[in-house]
Amino acid sequence: MMTVSYLMRAARTALLAVAVIGSLGASAHADGEAKLLAPSGTLRIGIYPGSPTSMVTDPSGKPHGLSYDLGGELAKRLGVGVDYVRFQRVADIVTAIHDGQIDFTVTNATPARANEVSFSQPVLAIELGYLVPANSPIGKIEDIDRPGVKIGVTKGSTSERTLPARFKNATIVPAESVKVAIAMFGHGEIDLYATNKPTLFEMSDQMPGARILDGNWGAEHMAIAIPKGREDALPMLNRFVTDEQSSGALDTIQQQAGLRGATKAARD
Repeated sequence: MMTVSYLMRAARTALLAVAVIGSLGASAHADGEAKLLAPSGTLRIGIYPGSPTSMVTDPSGKPHGLSYDLGGELAKRLGVGVDYVRFQRVADIVTAIHDGQIDFTVTNATPARANEVSFSQPVLAIELGYLVPANSPIGKIEDIDRPGVKIGVTKGSTSERTLPARFKNATIVPAESVKVAIAMFGHGEIDLYATNKPTLFEMSDQMPGARILDGNWGAEHMAIAIPKGREDALPMLNRFVTDEQSSGALDTIQQQAGLRGATKAARD
């Protein structure tokens, strides 16, 4: 006849076996997600300098940014290495993700880009605005659409695709990068610049007297972008985004990057 102690030992053994099997299953699942999101064993993160939504450096020279830091956090969760790959502008990163050369970035989840890459749920929303240099005669958004006014935008950006339909008299002037745009102000090649406000704040720090006009012309909904064909990893990515938002880690990333002009992501 089985004793009580024998039954208790048997029960503990069974529980331990279930725990081990569950642990092995979770480990295998996580390993599968890592192979899906970082097939090379390293998460290749696309970044471009000059925007806190991607990558900037603090006064000590340490890099920060939404793409930079979120990518690093995801790599830790997956247990893989990190390779930060620099590009001149975000449009080049989207192309690289589409071509399978990059595994991860954070960018505006537009319908056009959704044809090229797959997106997680929104990470955060940021306002779109206009930057004018010191002593600009343009005091408000209503002053922009006039003949001779030159609006700078980043080449290949959402701004370049969207703004021509908004302005009938002003001229849209593409810039190769944010850094180039700042120089274009000095040469009189543009009168204002249009992009998301975190980038505009970063530019204004380098342009004494520059200001961002009141109001906005819309919002960007920033989300994680991954190559097409990896959609099986989206549930894990969405949990990761929710964890970063609810734990306060996303707020810390924004503060470290000096990301200004952001709002909470809309929930479905």
